[in-house]
This record gives sequence, C-alpha cells and structure tokens, in this order.
Amino acid sequence: MKTFVAIAVLVAISLAIGWQNRLDVLMWSLPKIMDLRDPIGPNVATAWTAGPDKPRVAANERPPNIILILADDMGFNDVSFYNGGAGDGSIMTPNIDSIASEGVVFNNGYAANAVCAPSRASILTGRYSTRFGFEFTPFPKIGATIFDWINQDNPSDLELIIHKDRLDKLPDMNDLGMPSSEITIAEVLKDAGYATAHIGKWHLGGVNGMRPEDQGFDDSLYMAGMYYLPADHADVVNSRRPNDGVERMVWSTARYAAQFNGGAKFEPNGYLTDYYTDEAIKVIEANRHQPFFLYLAHWGIHNPLQALRSDYDALEHIDDHPLRVYSAMIRSLDRSVGRVLAALEENGLTENTLIIFTSDNGGAGYIGLPDINKPYRGWKLTHFEGGTHVPFFAKWPARIPAGSQMDAPVHHIDLFNTIAVAAGTKAPSDRVIDSVDLIPFVVGEKAGIPHQTLFWREGHQQAVLHDGWKLIRADRPDKRWLFNLAVDPTEQNNLADDYPERVQALESLLAVHNAEQADPLWPSVLEAPQLIDKTGAESYEPGDEYIYWPN
Repeated sequence: MKTFVAIAVLVAISLAIGWQNRLDVLMWSLPKIMDLRDPIGPNVATAWTAGPDKPRVAANERPPNIILILADDMGFNDVSFYNGGAGDGSIMTPNIDSIASEGVVFNNGYAANAVCAPSRASILTGRYSTRFGFEFTPFPKIGATIFDWINQDNPSDLELIIHKDRLDKLPDMNDLGMPSSEITIAEVLKDAGYATAHIGKWHLGGVNGMRPEDQGFDDSLYMAGMYYLPADHADVVNSRRPNDGVERMVWSTARYAAQFNGGAKFEPNGYLTDYYTDEAIKVIEANRHQPFFLYLAHWGIHNPLQALRSDYDALEHIDDHPLRVYSAMIRSLDRSVGRVLAALEENGLTENTLIIFTSDNGGAGYIGLPDINKPYRGWKLTHFEGGTHVPFFAKWPARIPAGSQMDAPVHHIDLFNTIAVAAGTKAPSDRVIDSVDLIPFVVGEKAGIPHQTLFWREGHQQAVLHDGWKLIRADRPDKRWLFNLAVDPTEQNNLADDYPERVQALESLLAVHNAEQADPLWPSVLEAPQLIDKTGAESYEPGDEYIYWPN
C-alpha cells in the first residue's frame, strides 16, 4: 500500500512538473514530430524556366520587366531614406534608398492591412481582401495553445481571449488561403506573355489550387519554414523573447526549408535572405531576353530574429543585442536589393524595369524594439499608422523621373493596376477592382488624387481614411479614435469626442464599405491585446492605451 501511495505521489509530482514545463516540452517535441511526419531533404538545385537565348527585340522596346520586392514586418523607421539611419541611427540602407531617390517616393503609402496575409492577398488581386472573405491571417491551431499556456503562466491585466469553440472547427493552416477563383497579377501578366516567378513567402494557402504555381506563377521557390538558418548553425546569431506568445510560436514551429514548384521540401543553401537573392538573380538572368515578373517576397525582417554572423560582427558598435541582430537583418535585406539592382544593370535591363519596394505591414511590437515605426504610433496588428504606414517606393527610369514625390495616400491595392497598365494589359472586368494605376499621377498626366477614401478591416478592428481624417474603431475596447492626419500625422490627439458628427460620417462610410464585403472564410479564433505606445517587452499599466487584435 505504501509503495502504491509513493508511486502515486511520484507520478503526481512528475505530472505537475511536466505541466509546469509544458511549453518547454512542446517546443522541444514539435520540431521532432514535424521532422518525422514531413522530413526535409538536402538542398536541391532549382531549374528556373528559361526564356530565349537571344533577344527578339531590344530590351527598351518591349514591355517592361517588373520586380516586386516585398519586405516582411519592415517598420517605417527601418529605411535610412526617411530618417538618415535605421537601427540605432547608424544603419544605412543605400540600395533601398536608391529606388526612392532614382524613382518615386509615396510619402503616404499604406499597407492593405496591419498583418501579413491579407496584405498579400490585396497586393496580388488589386482588391480589398475582405471582398473575398480573406479577413484573418492563416493561423496554426498549435499557436493558440501556445498563446493560451503562456497567458496562464504569465497572467496580465489585459486578458488574452481564445475562442476555443471556434478553434475546434478551424481547418489546417494549409487549407486557409485565397480562393483559387481570384485572379492574381501573375495570371494577368502570364496571359500577356510574361514569364512569372515567385520567391519566398506566400501565406495564401498551401493546397487546393491556392499555391503560387496554381495562381499564375511559372515557377515558385516557396518558403516552407521560418528559420533563416538552423538555430544552432555556426553562421547565425539568434535573439529570442521566450515569454512572448508570437515569439514562442515562431521558434517552436520554425524549420529551415524550401520547396520548388510543389516538390519535396529541402534545405535552402545559406542564410535565407541571401539564398532568395541568389535565386532572384538566376531568374533575372534566365529571362533577360523576354519580359518577366519577379515577385521577391522576402521573409526578412520578420522574426525569428536571426542574423548572419558576418552582418552581426560588422555592427559591433551596437551594444543592445536584439537591436544589433535586427539591424544586421536590415543590412542583409538592403544587400539583397543592391544585388538585384546590380543584376539588372549587368544585363542591360535597368532602364526598362519597374521595380517596386514596400513592406506587407509595419514593424511588430512583440520583438521588443521601441523605435522601428518612428515617428508613428502603434505596431503591426494595429490600424494605427505604425501598423499600416509603410515604406513605399518605385523606380522605372524609362517612365518615372528621378526624385519624384507623391503625397496623396496610396495603397497596396494600387500595385495591381499600376503593374498591369505598365505591362500593356488590364485588370479582369468581371469583378470589382479597387486598384488605381499610380503612374499617371506620378508623371503629371492625371490631376487629383487616386483615392478619396481607404479602408482597413480585420474583425471588429476597422479603420477608414477620408479627406485626411482617419477613424479607428474597435469593440474591445469599445472605443473610437479620430485623427486629423493633415495636422496630426502621428496620431497624438484623439478628436472623437470633439467631432461626433465627423465620427458618424466616417462610420457611415465604413458601413457602406462593409456591406460590400464577404463574410470571413474562417472565423477569428483569438483576440490579443496590443499596447499602442509600448512594445511587447513592456508591461501594461493603468492608463495605457490598447486595442485588441482579432484573428
């Protein structure tokens, strides 16, 4: 009897210890389970579809090549063009800056959403993604569990809300994506005779006709993991925040993997940003004698924060370790842009290539770095300017005068028609297209502004910008923020109580817009509190402003 009791006590203690350390156990076991279920092979050489060996017409006499470089989670302050130096103020991005100085700067360029996947869906379709129900970012069920456990272990005055009844019905993440009935810019360009290639992040579905190669891309080098290099690799320097939910989810589910045209998963060849760049140059060289569209969707500078050691070592003057890692990642992204620009020059393609650089949304507060969206308030996941006001540049020497500036608000949706018209084709006529061709406004062929009104929607967190006035509204907290961006571009003064009639007018615009949108394709499964003026590394204190991110 005593032996049985002793065993029972030991079992109970073991279970208690196991429960107490369940997150560590989960982080340890998840990669091993994934490797068993879905192994990753050694690197495989890509075989990009090649164009003709000789030009049929001169490069400057054919439709322009088009390169869209999309950074991930790059804050407004991460580009030295805006501020003279990113990171600690010393990090220069001369190659990204050159697109701005040699082309056009969209001073009020907006992401389609404050989170990655809906922005990408809008970019590729020229439509508000809510028109086809792509309202929330595809999310793994295990992520909600990780968030829930962290919240239990580290309770906060701002409660994380998990809708477990909805979570049980959530499909696998690969099944969450953009409907195959949507027509992408790649499909439009392919029909116009362009070679089309995708490299990097997709995040718009992994099965059932939703993959890049099903959506107009001749070839796709698909990001199948989240590591830049394996965490224990000799050439990588890591920075982690283990008590943050997003950080814990990313580090526990990350793999070092790629896929080419839907084949078996394999290891990339080197630091991910550089590897994608190597492959982008191959695409340029393989298609130098024909019009091509290259969608270079970098993972940089999204977490996990992992820098190439040589980039980290080059920034020894930065004492703060996370900031140094992050700055080194910016350095690698700028190097990538420089190498792409050099490849165009070497192949005589610079003059007649439209190259666009932007970010899918603003910088993330959960990485714990305070100034990445400066001077704007808020972060990724919020509809404050810090979440949606992003770097937005375009260069096309044959068409856009160097040093051009545009102050009117523009939006990710506009990339679709801007690219399509530049290529000499047009958007499909059987659906609503929200996109506007920006080039005529840039070169002075068209007066006025592209948009009187712009919208953002993710669940109950919604925003509208109309005639310089911006309204953000939410159900949690039940609050309205009203800003006159013409005089208060950094959203310091909430005028909602002072101008109730204007709030009502903007609410009416939102109501009309919402009536035109589709129901979400899948439900929101969590609501996560976001401090507006503090990073995720700082604690909530009474009086701090916050908003809940529904996803």
